[in-house]
Amino acid sequence: MSNLAFVSFSLQGVDAQKFLQGQVTINVEALVENTTRYTAICDLKGRIHFGLWLKKQSAESFQIVTTQDQSEEFAKHIRKYGAFSKMKLEDTGMVFPTLIETSSEFSSIETDVTAWQLQAIEAGQAWIAQNTEHEFQPQELRLHQRESVHYDKGCYLGQEIIARLWFKAKPKHWLHLVSGQGDAPAPATKLSPDVEVVNSIAVEGGYKALVVAKPVAIQELNLTMLDLPEYLSGDVARPQ
Repeated sequence: MSNLAFVSFSLQGVDAQKFLQGQVTINVEALVENTTRYTAICDLKGRIHFGLWLKKQSAESFQIVTTQDQSEEFAKHIRKYGAFSKMKLEDTGMVFPTLIETSSEFSSIETDVTAWQLQAIEAGQAWIAQNTEHEFQPQELRLHQRESVHYDKGCYLGQEIIARLWFKAKPKHWLHLVSGQGDAPAPATKLSPDVEVVNSIAVEGGYKALVVAKPVAIQELNLTMLDLPEYLSGDVARPQ
């Protein structure tokens, strides 16, 4: 049984969309209604603080899902930064994930979270929990390839550094799917200086994991690199 769990919040009010637009990496104004997208709130160093599944029901109503271990800290963050915004954040309880094509949907109907973890890892859909917060930049997790970060949407937390990395640099490490022998290493484990685990799960004969790494460092560790879905398999750098 997985100890991974998820909490849903509702954010309601006339300022909800404007507030989120200044917080998350995705362009909230352009978000298609009733479509769940994974996105992030970053710290001022451009690293992901909170990973969120965001569903826009209207410009004044959003469902936001976080991992349970980030939920309390997330609620404090929203109430702190949104103290003067006309909106209300409410914890609406535990939810369960189902993988649907390139995203996950959540409902109160119980699902097999362990099965979801394996499906999400195999689909390259990395997620952030408390043990991996402040570790990775959006580009390193290929969030732009998941339509989860937009570089032309204006200011948000960490935007200056994230934009500079996109327009003026190229990541040295980025997301790969691997399989290995032995016990599954915990998230945030550094398998080497250039290979860090984002998510992992035990499978028959070993484990599968999403790692942020230099490709050459994966080969040196005797890990097997597996194919990601086509939309996540391209170069993570900005096309020149």
